[in-house]
Formats: sequence, structure tokens, C-alpha cells
Amino acid sequence: MTSFERPTLVRDGVYEHLRRAVLDGDIAPGERLGEVELGQQLGVSRTPIREALMRLTQDGLLIAEANKGVRVRTVTADEARDTYVVREELDGLAAALCARQHTPADAQTLRGALSALQRAPCSDYREQTRLDLAYHRAVTAATHNAALADLNRDLEQRVALIKHQTRTYNAHPQTDAQHADILNAILARDPDAARQAARTHVRTFAALVLQNLAQPTPPEKQA
Repeated sequence: MTSFERPTLVRDGVYEHLRRAVLDGDIAPGERLGEVELGQQLGVSRTPIREALMRLTQDGLLIAEANKGVRVRTVTADEARDTYVVREELDGLAAALCARQHTPADAQTLRGALSALQRAPCSDYREQTRLDLAYHRAVTAATHNAALADLNRDLEQRVALIKHQTRTYNAHPQTDAQHADILNAILARDPDAARQAARTHVRTFAALVLQNLAQPTPPEKQA
């Protein structure tokens, strides 16, 4: 987990730190979080830890179980399918709006985000996932649409859980080429091509995820 810096508002800092740890895969799906252990690790009392865990549970990142505390939520195949149905629509919309609305500064940011993703070591799954989400987040940011950005924040959380649970390969040659197709259409200011490229990419990745989730869970991982 990345180092923790004590903020002015400790409870908010703890929440953001733990949220990022879950989204980055530092805390894995199914892993339990203890108030005492986290308090010792971060150097804070149990109160901000407890508040952060409650907020993360409300966000849908954690799940509370009677007499067992909280753990990072795992996702079912049906939940993943529903998530990618929505993501196909929102990512398509984001790409189309981005093609119309992006500025020269946005274009530079998008090129940098894709370049960083392409340079990430194939063996570093968590870094691949972090940069993949950052690339899609940059597309949404370049729409300059606050409502879409809010919707995407919740969707990104769901997608991150799915990615870390399935460990579906981000650097698959087909998805890598599709990322470039999305950016090329955006930079060409072709909203229809950008929408189609984004939707095709989501459908491709969804198929990989659902295939993974359809496989039986090894006995040692069942609990």
C-alpha cells in the first residue's frame, strides 16, 4: 500500500487512502480489513478508520458481515454483466462527447495517458489496471461534463473491483489496439467513430471478464 500522509481532516484522508488502496488493488477482493490493524498501520485512532469503513461500505466497495467485520466486495457474473452493459453506453457517450469537446490540452493529456498505459510492464497487473482506468478517466474528463464524470466515478469503482477480482489481462493485443482506435477517432473529432470504438472495446473486455467469472473457483479460494 502506498505511504499515508496525515491530512488536515484525518477522517477524509483515511477514507481517500483506503478507497484508493482498494481501487488500485493494494487491498484485494475478498480481503478483510481490521480497524485495529489499519489504525496501527496508518497511525490514527479507530474512530476515523471506522468512519472510513462505513463510507466505503456505503460506496459499495466493502461489505459488512455479522461477527466477521468488513471485507472488500467480490462481484458476481450477473453484477459484472450489468456493469458492462452500462459501461458500454457511458463509455460510448464519453468518447463521442470527448471527440466534440476536447481541447488541445486535453489531447495532450489523452496522448500521455495512452502512452503511459502502453509503456506499463505487462507483468505488473496492478499498474496496468491503474493506468487503464486512468486512460478512460481522462476521456471522461475531456468531455467537460460534470454529470457524466459523477456517473463515471461510481462505475469506475465497480470496474476496478471486477478487474482486480478476475485479473483479466489489460495488455491483451486486441484491447491495446482498441485503446488506440478510441483515441484516434477522438483526435479526428469523429464522434460516431469514437462512440463505436469505445463500445467495441467494452464489449471485447466484457467477454473476457465474463468468461473468467464462468470458470469454477478453486477450492482454496472459496470461503
